[in-house]
This record gives sequence, C-alpha cells and structure tokens, in this order.
Amino acid sequence: MLRHWRETVDERTGPTQRSLLATWLAFGATFGVTRLITHGIRSGRLPWGNISAGGTHLHHYNLGIATLAGVGLVAVRGDAPLVGHPGVGAAYGAGAALIVDEFALLLDLQDVYWAKQGRISVDVAVGIMSGLGLYLTAVPFWNELTTVTRRHVLERHAG
Repeated sequence: MLRHWRETVDERTGPTQRSLLATWLAFGATFGVTRLITHGIRSGRLPWGNISAGGTHLHHYNLGIATLAGVGLVAVRGDAPLVGHPGVGAAYGAGAALIVDEFALLLDLQDVYWAKQGRISVDVAVGIMSGLGLYLTAVPFWNELTTVTRRHVLERHAG
C-alpha cells in the first residue's frame, strides 16, 4: 500500500509540491511532538528532563536554529538533487517548528512558555500550519482557474 501511495504522490505532484508537503507535515508533527514532550517534562511523567549544558538550560529553539543553519548550508552549496529533496523540506519544517514553538520567548526575550503570553507561540504555529496547508491545497485550484481563464480570454480575442 505504501508503494501505491508513493506512486500516486509521484504521479500527481512535482518535486516542489513534495518538498512543501514534507515541510508542512514535519512542521506539524514536530510542533505536536515538542509540545507533548515539554508537557511530559513539566509534569514529571517522562524519565528525562530539560536539556542543559554546563548548568545552562538550552531551549529547543537552539536545535531549530542549528537545523535551519544546516538546511541553509545545503541550499547555499546548491547540490541540485538535495535542494528540492523532501528530506531537506522535512528538516526545514522541523527546525522551523522548534523555533516557532518558542516564538513568545524570542519575541520578548522572556521565558513565558508556560505563562499566558506563551499562547502566542501556539497561535503563530497554527497560523503557519493553516497558511501552508491552504497554499498546498489551493495551488492546484488556482493553477486550473488561471489556465481556464487564460484559455477563455485567448479564445475570445482570437474570434
């Protein structure tokens, strides 16, 4: 079944759409898993705690920045097979989600993750998910609408 799904995706989407889809899915999955992990750490239900180095708490946006730096390096290097690869898109989505999850902290440079002000991170993430999801689903519609409109205009002016 997975092979059939893969064939269907390959037939109906181009490399750009596949990369964007991987970005969108990785963003949503990473954001959700990150939220679950942070809630689990805070409640003491997980066997591990926060990440720290030398006694300094490392926020997960640091991992996101490192991931985006790696994706940027791939893009700058310009390896054609890698630039549009869905794996690179997935890494980009995951890195962006790690950063966006702590958007409120970065906005005011205060650790408000668990405060009411921390809600803005969730709002921004939902906005990004909605916007990219809408784009991914709407592009085929707008492309078809543009094609039909162009055809209509050309037929009208030709006659």
